Amino acid sequence: MIVVTGATGNIGRPLTQALAEAGQKVTAVSRHPAPVPDGVRHVVADLAEPAGLRPALAGAESLFLLLSGDLHSAGADAADIVSEAAAGGVRRVVLLSTLGVATRPFGPTRIAMRTLEDTLRGSGMEWAILRPGGFASNALWWAESVRARQTVAAPFGDVGVPIIDPADIAAVAAACLLDDRHNGRVYELTGPEVITPRQQARAIAAALGSPVTFHELTRDEAKTAMTQSMPAELADDTLDILGSPTPAELRVSPDVQQVLDRAPRSFADWAARNAAAFR
Repeated sequence: MIVVTGATGNIGRPLTQALAEAGQKVTAVSRHPAPVPDGVRHVVADLAEPAGLRPALAGAESLFLLLSGDLHSAGADAADIVSEAAAGGVRRVVLLSTLGVATRPFGPTRIAMRTLEDTLRGSGMEWAILRPGGFASNALWWAESVRARQTVAAPFGDVGVPIIDPADIAAVAAACLLDDRHNGRVYELTGPEVITPRQQARAIAAALGSPVTFHELTRDEAKTAMTQSMPAELADDTLDILGSPTPAELRVSPDVQQVLDRAPRSFADWAARNAAAFR
């Protein structure tokens, strides 16, 4: 059995679907009740309380660990989740980390994730670590303004990074969960090209078949909006990357191609598949 945490999100949902379609027994874990594919067991658990995962981990061989905001919850210790998995007999863990662990290792959130990576390496379980950069699905932050005003508002309009389609992260995660060849590997996951927010707005417009205006925000305006849904320090970390990406953050990684034997999907492809969210 494979346990997928964050199973109803942009990565967990397609991962759960792919594993179920591959004939795997899957337990989907999320914080709130949600629909899951036929044949998939669903368990409600809060990763900020790792002991609550025990019912989900019972009988599991593999775990996909996606922490999201739980890593930053007051009193939460993500290493306890690794301990619970090892104690429950889990053989393999695939961890969703972040490219920032390598490119900006000294930020507080990066230090915490690096510590978790090290804990996993020393756990005695098989492991693979995925380090994606920015997600194409972050463009959903603009959905309301596109629907209401045909406008995308974002900072650093002409500064780009090679954002990745979450469906590609899910596909790589599935490969790592199912194939021993990926044990002990760290994969940096990016899209196929550097793309700016202004270019993303054009891709959304093309997917909709209607004009979309781009409005550039100041950094302070962007931070105010972002802190409504994430800790302030994480917003600052994100804005540092978006405004001044390092050469390592601009690099297009070959790892998606290596694992999946195909190129990563473009932002235009993501926008076409998700156009309904902007209508």
